[in-house]
Amino acid sequence: MIIKSANTTQYNMREYLAFIGASLLEDKKSVFVGTGLPIIATMLAQKTHAPNLLTVFEAGGIGPLLPELPISVGESRTFYRGIMATSMHDVMSLSQAGYIDYGFLGAAQIDIHGNINTTVIGNHSHPKVRLPGSGGANDVGSFSHRLIIIIANQSKRTFVTKVDFLTTPGYLDGAGARERAGLPRDTGPYRVITQLGIYDFDEITKRFRLLSLHPGITIKDVLENSSFDIILPDKIEGSPEPTIKHLKILREEIDPAGIVLGK
Repeated sequence: MIIKSANTTQYNMREYLAFIGASLLEDKKSVFVGTGLPIIATMLAQKTHAPNLLTVFEAGGIGPLLPELPISVGESRTFYRGIMATSMHDVMSLSQAGYIDYGFLGAAQIDIHGNINTTVIGNHSHPKVRLPGSGGANDVGSFSHRLIIIIANQSKRTFVTKVDFLTTPGYLDGAGARERAGLPRDTGPYRVITQLGIYDFDEITKRFRLLSLHPGITIKDVLENSSFDIILPDKIEGSPEPTIKHLKILREEIDPAGIVLGK
């Protein structure tokens, strides 16, 4: 899908999702990054508005200066000129101790309270589809102060009433549930990004709420592509759009081969 902005700049949806993800990250914070679009978004943030963003990878790389896009969170480039080359144990311990500001994950299914499934579609014993599984996603979602989730294709199959398998906790069954389960206070899903818009969660009910619509998208599009009701605030903003500079960095510096972003 090619998007044409108001200033005639063209970009595809994966480029746009990477840009939106990058725009949510703050300078001088730490982020625990998952494979694919989360890595690209983090690299874009570092190369634009957040040069002091500290990147943490599951395999033990902390604070690398990524020369180009790593294929996974465990390859050698995730240690390049880093401030520390440590272990998965130490990285998870940092997360549990509360040192990770942002967690950044993808998801195959998500429900009204932000619970994530990346394990199976269907019954766990006899699944229709077997997915990659948790990896470190449960730890990232459990202990990061703010969890950002990217779902490239919002539909009734991805926005589900109840996830087929709970891989990573969101707000479980609502307000206070994370704390009752023993998870740290004031943690949990912060933003969800799809091809249609940006979402957050209502402060009281911890249910999905629409924050902004992407270019050319309507509220009807959002509602028709969800199996649950989404809270609609009185004022809904338009999502930001990338500049030519953002797109040039994505295409020429981060993913010139188009491995994730495509050509």
